[in-house]
Amino acid sequence: MSDLLDNVEDATKAVVDFLKEKSKNKTKFYLNDFYKIFPDDKPRAIKKVVNRMVETGELEFWSSGSTTMYGLKGAGIQHSSENEE
Repeated sequence: MSDLLDNVEDATKAVVDFLKEKSKNKTKFYLNDFYKIFPDDKPRAIKKVVNRMVETGELEFWSSGSTTMYGLKGAGIQHSSENEE
């Protein structure tokens, strides 16, 4: 496991910084998009970091049923408001 992934605060900051930097183009990301942040780590370890951030409320996930995507809490169209106008 990389040093970045070992440190919870640094890993969380790296994910948030990545999402904020990319938020100009899109607000939801696939899990494999986060692999770019932690290129030396295994997908399972990266998923644990992302899921922990969902549990703490920093991120939220969106699912279409067949696809799960992640984004910053409150950014973009949210699942709960998709059918509203």
